[in-house]
Parts: sequence; structure tokens; C-alpha cells
Amino acid sequence: QVHLVESGGGLVQAGGSLRLSCAASGSAVSFNAMGWYRQAPGKQRELVALSSGGSTNYADSVKGRFTISRAIARNTVDLQMNSLKSEDTGVYYCYAVRYTTSFWGQGTQVTVSS
Repeated sequence: QVHLVESGGGLVQAGGSLRLSCAASGSAVSFNAMGWYRQAPGKQRELVALSSGGSTNYADSVKGRFTISRAIARNTVDLQMNSLKSEDTGVYYCYAVRYTTSFWGQGTQVTVSS
């Protein structure tokens, strides 16, 4: 059974940085894509960044500030978040997909104080 485990969330002041990490356990088979979603209070879950094949995609709101990095062979994905803003506050979820099956982490809280 596949488990995605996130780490690295926390409280940071606006303008600061955080790095989130996610590691998949329970499977040695690579995923088609891995990435990060987030959900702010009272809002729907939204895509933050996704690494699929040789390409990466970012939400417009994080372009130039966030960087996703993925180690396909190790089934890990990180998210470097710089110049954080209060609107980046939320629960960040690691995401992975293999063919038609999606997997989610339990989420890690990121709080940016202004």
C-alpha cells in the first residue's frame, strides 16, 4: 500500500522561506506525476505545482517564488517556497498519480504571518 508522508511545514513570517518534502513508501514503482496541492481555510483544494515526465507546472500565484523538485527513482518530491505571502497559508498536500490511481498525503500546515 502506498503512503505519502510530508514534512517541513510550519510558521514563517511573510517574505520568509520553507521547504516541504514528500516521500512515498510502500512501492518501488515510479509514479506518472508527483506534486503539491494546497487548501486554504474556506477554499477549495488547488494545484500548486506538478512534475510530470520532463515538465513542471505551477499555479500562476506561485510562479517565480516556488520551485518543485522530484527524484523519480526515489519517489520523492520537494517544494521550495520563497518570498512567502500570507495568502500562501493553508494545508499543503503531497500528490502522486500512477495511471488512473491517485494518492494523497495527510497534509502539512503552512502558516505565513504578516
